[in-house]
Amino acid sequence: MKDTVCAAIGAVGGVLSAAFGGWDGAIVTLVIFMAADYVSGLLVAGVFHASAKSEGGALESRAGFKGLCRKGMILLFVLIACRLDMLLGCRYIRDGVIIGFAANEFISIVENAGLMGLPLPAAVSGAVDILTSKAKEDPDHE
Repeated sequence: MKDTVCAAIGAVGGVLSAAFGGWDGAIVTLVIFMAADYVSGLLVAGVFHASAKSEGGALESRAGFKGLCRKGMILLFVLIACRLDMLLGCRYIRDGVIIGFAANEFISIVENAGLMGLPLPAAVSGAVDILTSKAKEDPDHE
């Protein structure tokens, strides 16, 4: 039974890895950043009660579920980009999508650290402020 379960998990992992263009450093970095963002968001809401995504800043299951749905959409974009690379015979669309989303996750992690009261270097907080203000100027930004 143990061998069957291990083989099934390995097969599913292999299929998923192939679908995302391989399990390379780029996808590993994105997944780590996504996990760090989610966990730091849980800490901001659960421990520090400073989340802007819920009333009162506390944990809220609906906000957490929305966050997981967003992470799922990120992975869907990576999957689509990988398929476009395959269609066009290139490798840069997937990597560009991963870099863009990893940068966004990094910004969110930094913002969460700030909400926890962690002193941030001026260069990091300034860069996040600039990127955040640019995103808010975009009329299509939510």
